[in-house]
Amino acid sequence: MKTNLTRRAAALVGVMLFATGAIIAQERAATPAATTTKVPTSADALNQSASDPTASLMSVQIANWYNARFHGLSDEDANTGVLRSAIPFETGELKHIFRITLPVITDHPALDTGVSDTTLFDLIVFDQSWGRWGAGAVALLPTGGSSRGAEQWALGPAVGFTAKKGQLLWGVFNQNLFTYAGDDGRTPVNASIFQPIANYGLAHGWSVGASEMTFTYDWEASRWSNLPLGVGVSKLHRFGQQSVQFNLQYEHNFADQRGDAADTIRCSMKFLFPTL
Repeated sequence: MKTNLTRRAAALVGVMLFATGAIIAQERAATPAATTTKVPTSADALNQSASDPTASLMSVQIANWYNARFHGLSDEDANTGVLRSAIPFETGELKHIFRITLPVITDHPALDTGVSDTTLFDLIVFDQSWGRWGAGAVALLPTGGSSRGAEQWALGPAVGFTAKKGQLLWGVFNQNLFTYAGDDGRTPVNASIFQPIANYGLAHGWSVGASEMTFTYDWEASRWSNLPLGVGVSKLHRFGQQSVQFNLQYEHNFADQRGDAADTIRCSMKFLFPTL
């Protein structure tokens, strides 16, 4: 019965992804160039847009997340490669940001190596005089199976905003995941995630700000599973016509539950396509 439910859910997600791809292709073919969402193309402005999850900017990111230390575990570390792509598209007059994040575990003290659970979100964004806000849905797909993931299908609302004052970009992004199907023998995924956004633009394509901090409250365990504090620095460089953002972050998790990551170092390069 679980297998049939999972297959039906997988089929439904497949249809949704196919439909999303068809919409993107249709909208990009039908939308006149004059009405296409404009993204700043200067190095400084583009660098900050690349750090904004609500920006209408197509990108492909390749990242490495290294957990240097775990709470309660001695001499243990872990490493995860992350592939992430953001695709802006339009349905009628509504502007969307579709993002997919695919983690690949390469080393972990408790989990097997390979593809972990995939996260998707579709955010409808609204431009304002003060900045931008958005609302939509986020989903968790159990692509990691029993050895690398939660074996749960989860879905929930997402909402966020960003504002800019001078060289400072700030805001917050909230995602909520609640299990609706999966293995009854595994713990349900019921969590709220809050990501503060803070980025200060410097000259020549440099910027500094908060790391990709995700404050996570686990409703099943009734505790904060992630209470991070971190910083990051990024630099935008152009290779001919191709813009690439390089980013380096350090983060410490103050939620000291045994087995939770304590110190994380992230490095990434993000390929930007502002004119697509």
